[in-house]
Amino acid sequence: MNPILSAVLVVTVIGVIGAIVLVAASVVMHVPVDERVEQINAVLAGVNCGACGYAGCSDYARAVVEGGAPVDKCTPGGSACAAAVAAIMGVEAGETGCVKAVVACSGDCEHTPKRFEYQGLSRCAAVKGLYGGDGACTHGCLGYGDCAAVCPFGAIAVERGIARVDRSKCVGCGLCVGACPNDVIRLVPEHRRKPVVLCSSKDKGADTRKVCSAGCIGCMKCTKVCAKDAIVMDGSLAVIDQTRCVGCQLCLKECPVGIIRIPGVD
Repeated sequence: MNPILSAVLVVTVIGVIGAIVLVAASVVMHVPVDERVEQINAVLAGVNCGACGYAGCSDYARAVVEGGAPVDKCTPGGSACAAAVAAIMGVEAGETGCVKAVVACSGDCEHTPKRFEYQGLSRCAAVKGLYGGDGACTHGCLGYGDCAAVCPFGAIAVERGIARVDRSKCVGCGLCVGACPNDVIRLVPEHRRKPVVLCSSKDKGADTRKVCSAGCIGCMKCTKVCAKDAIVMDGSLAVIDQTRCVGCQLCLKECPVGIIRIPGVD
């Protein structure tokens, strides 16, 4: 027989046998997949941001179906996504509030000076390791954009030495919160009337004023005017409890340094 033909036949026979083995193995070793996993994965935001606490959308979908994970963990998808996932699972979605990132710092380049000129890796984490940062206030935004670098939605930009959030683009995934080495970014419920304190320094008022003209001075005027006891002091820093705040905005009007503001509203 022609040696070339013989080689072709041998290869063909081997291929057929291999195909039969693979088919048999796929039948024997098949692991059934709940179709709800694919259904949930299809209604999720699909950005694989990790805000849900899982490796990605597919991992979260599997956790909902197989591990009983909550149906409202897809922050970018919001309440509509939670309702869709709940419908697939046949459960109640509950109330899901919209949260957005807020940079709790008002110390831009007009209000706080630099202590030294930094020359090195342009990252907040890098400059933070050098005497706590190059800003006069070591509690504020470092301004090198680590938060902007991790935001998959382009919702953060550094302007005048401080990070600012475009609330129309922010989905509340929380990646920026984890990226900030100074912990000045928080997720707060989206509300057009409830203010937040845009400062993170707990230093005494006199010390804060030495390094930043837009920092909380701990005067407590906001706490005294709040009828709902929604404002407490953390050291010399006023903190607003968003669950108790009713949006009366008396604290906003009372703050002598103007750092109590409604996010996104000038």
